[in-house]
Amino acid sequence: MTLPRILLLSFIAVAITVFFAVGGLDYLTLDGLKAQQEQLFAWRDGHWAMTVLLYSLLYIIVTALSLPGATVMTLAGGLLFGLLWGTIIVSFASSIGATLAFWAARFLFREPIQRHFGDRLKTINEGMAQEGAFYLFTLRLVPLFPFFVINLVMGLTHISTRSFYTVSQLGMLAGTVVYVNAGTQLAGLDSLSGILSPGLIGSFVLLGLFPWLARTVLSALEARKAYGNWPKPQHFDNNLLVIGAGSGGLVSAYIAAAVRAKVTLVEQQHLGGDCLYTGCVPSKALIRSAKAVAQIRRSGELGIHAPVAEVDFAAVMARVHATIQAIAPHDSPERYQDLGVNVIHGKATLLSPWSVSVSTDSGSQVITSRAIIIATGAKPFVPPIPGLADIGYLTSDTLWDLQEQPKRLLILGGGPIGCEMAQAFARLGSSVTLVERLPRLLAGEDSEVSELIHARFWQEGITVLLEHEATAFVIENGEKILICDQQGQSRRLGFDQVLVALGRRATVTGFGGETLGLKLSETHTLATNGFQATNYPNIFACGDVAGPYQFTHAAAHQAWYATVNALFGQVKKFRTDYTALPHTTFIDPEVARVGLNEQEAQAQGIGYETSTYPLADLDRAITDEVAHGFVKVLTVPDTDKILGVTIVGEQAGELLAEYVLAMTHKLGLNKILGSVHSYPTLAEANKYAAGVWKRAHAPQTLLTLVAAYHRWRRH
Repeated sequence: MTLPRILLLSFIAVAITVFFAVGGLDYLTLDGLKAQQEQLFAWRDGHWAMTVLLYSLLYIIVTALSLPGATVMTLAGGLLFGLLWGTIIVSFASSIGATLAFWAARFLFREPIQRHFGDRLKTINEGMAQEGAFYLFTLRLVPLFPFFVINLVMGLTHISTRSFYTVSQLGMLAGTVVYVNAGTQLAGLDSLSGILSPGLIGSFVLLGLFPWLARTVLSALEARKAYGNWPKPQHFDNNLLVIGAGSGGLVSAYIAAAVRAKVTLVEQQHLGGDCLYTGCVPSKALIRSAKAVAQIRRSGELGIHAPVAEVDFAAVMARVHATIQAIAPHDSPERYQDLGVNVIHGKATLLSPWSVSVSTDSGSQVITSRAIIIATGAKPFVPPIPGLADIGYLTSDTLWDLQEQPKRLLILGGGPIGCEMAQAFARLGSSVTLVERLPRLLAGEDSEVSELIHARFWQEGITVLLEHEATAFVIENGEKILICDQQGQSRRLGFDQVLVALGRRATVTGFGGETLGLKLSETHTLATNGFQATNYPNIFACGDVAGPYQFTHAAAHQAWYATVNALFGQVKKFRTDYTALPHTTFIDPEVARVGLNEQEAQAQGIGYETSTYPLADLDRAITDEVAHGFVKVLTVPDTDKILGVTIVGEQAGELLAEYVLAMTHKLGLNKILGSVHSYPTLAEANKYAAGVWKRAHAPQTLLTLVAAYHRWRRH
């Protein structure tokens, strides 16, 4: 702790000690106040200004030090100064004192609290960001809520001092009036119980209800502002209409049908979306074939001398499409119609917040719905690099049309898609060059993850060019060439095919969102609140179009919240929880993560400890010749609470499930360590990682005593 913090903390401790030592608490009671009543009146009548000054100063000190007696001080304000002046004086004194307590809490405790309880503080900060000053205003309006707790907790958040003071003064005003008014009656009261007259009890009840009444009124005003002059139908054809039948749209429709709501699902192309036809399914099918080739090439390590693997690329791609067709019935229109979903193959266009025009081959129709969910997904981002459009390029959408394997494949982008496809095509026999403008691959992961994957790519013959910026594409003598810049030096790379894997952009146009004025976020997704609602309270969004995560399971996760809030939000709303959202990059070795990694924790100022177990020490990994990678767990300092987990290794995505379960249900590493894991399995790595944490937190004092006990037993 720094010297200024020590001095301030010492001053506060001395002040509080002196207060209790001189019997200050005896004066800040109703009995003490009434005992001094006549003297106080006499002093006030002779020294009005001095009385106001001393009273205000004492009130500020009591509030700033969070001392008991603020309630009695407020009553005294009414007793001494009457309702009007008492309210004014108490309002400013209490707000100034609260702000000083706020400052002290921020200065003294924010850094250590961030370090030890950063994950909890993150939740509070997110709540403040989403609810704004209204959150603090609501707390201040409840007169029986301990104000000193609010002062201290708010000091740990990111709220500005100006906002804190202004909102506190306004929010406490109603409660101040009630208590000061009670103080005006103090001369005729014998105990605090006398203050709780029927009239004042009614005032407290109204104060307690006011935040919810205010929220209801504000919500109604916001809705009225959003809807403007849009005509609302008298009756609705549907409870829910879903635009887009990818993962998010399918789950939304499924849930709505399961709870017996009338739901219509509109899809312009195929049910299943990008995941089924151009994303997860085809990429994993291709990766499986590529992994088989790699295993054959490594068979010598297992004592098996196999012939050289010959790749029939057309057959590999045929298998990819066969896999798509085998899974497609899971997302077929017939299946969802049997579940009770009205499936329409057509183009949906928003006409109003409650009506959608659907164009099909047989014509168009207007469908109304009380709630709408937009799940239009995303498309590959193609940058405006000069010459790119002229040479022809591949994306994750068009890659699957290839029938001839490219001899030289150039990949732009070192994110998950670029890395997965780079390794797969290299293993199938292509000469792969991966160009990334950042200093490392998989920049969202920790640096040691990037280094491990980079080393593996180098071993497998993949050329990785980091800090290279693509500047232009040209064709010279029939050869396609990329011109790129590396720290001011120009470089030319020849290739046969180029795969653009620079991420995906949300599909926020083409369905009438512009007509309604649906707001967009800074990342060009539909802007949604914590309940998946857009700026129209009855229009929700989920999946890639809503962000911030572009995973199939994230879309399904959001879809649950969007659907439940759309159908039952008038009764109860649920805030989307991303605490234990996993993701996996399906390279070899796999990279899987849930929660925070180190670079995210550092960026957010969250304190953490790490426990790392190397898979090189795991028996099953050694027997399977996959003894590479690690399990790294981030925990709250001095506790076993899990903040995040990163696993790099064979079947990392499968191993991660245990930690996802633990984080979802608030189980710590002690619970994992206390669970039996089969031997020999890769899953034992999770238990051993928990063991690393346990050894670092072994109770040394207790162990010393136990050792002494055993020595005594030997004699």
